[in-house]
Amino acid sequence: MEASAVNALPSGKGSPQPQTARTSEVAPARRPVRSYVLRQGRFTPAQQRARERLLPRFGIAFGHESLDLDTAFGRSAPKILEIGFGMGETTAEIAKSMSEHDFLAIDVHGPGVGSLLRHIDEQGLANIRIVQHDAVEVVEHMISPAILTAIHVFFPDPWPKKRHHKRRLLQPGFVHALALRLKPGGSIHVATDWEDYAMAILQTLRSEPLLANTADGYAARPAYRPVTKFERRGQGLGHRVWDMVFRRQ
Repeated sequence: MEASAVNALPSGKGSPQPQTARTSEVAPARRPVRSYVLRQGRFTPAQQRARERLLPRFGIAFGHESLDLDTAFGRSAPKILEIGFGMGETTAEIAKSMSEHDFLAIDVHGPGVGSLLRHIDEQGLANIRIVQHDAVEVVEHMISPAILTAIHVFFPDPWPKKRHHKRRLLQPGFVHALALRLKPGGSIHVATDWEDYAMAILQTLRSEPLLANTADGYAARPAYRPVTKFERRGQGLGHRVWDMVFRRQ
């Protein structure tokens, strides 16, 4: 829903101006630029069942107060933020291989949430929690500074048309907010298969004074990031993937 604001009457000396209908109009505020379009995707029966049964256990509602992550996971462990997990296969695979870490996974799309919950259930994973909300707002309101060991942003929407570049997630302001949430020495790992977006992300990460590149340009794919089916198919067609890993200074 769009927010709105009431136009205030100017104050000053002189005779009061007659009240008209125009002076009390409600003017709509500008809608914030989102990095996604919320589509009403279809749930499979398995996704719907998983969402109804498991979201109360593994989901965290969006709020405007900092989240106590140790309380949310029921233990003290290194915390990793996963932004945009798609259908959840990669997040589940990483969480399974890094069981000593806790993963806070953020996405807006319901079927993907249901899919990740199904993976959690089938693989018996206890180290994932899900927030179904806009990542920018979650980071701003719920994640305290210097609390994260790592941040993963794998294959964010490239918004390839130039007029849509303003919708791209990894803008300088958001990258700065992410850097502030990392512990000293913590890492942010971004992967994309769009070359022009890779170049823009690399420049943005390089321009953030809190971050330092771990490589001379793009990084080799770290072993913990699995190759997805989509990525493997693209590689067969000659497509490249660019990984970038920066550390909080």
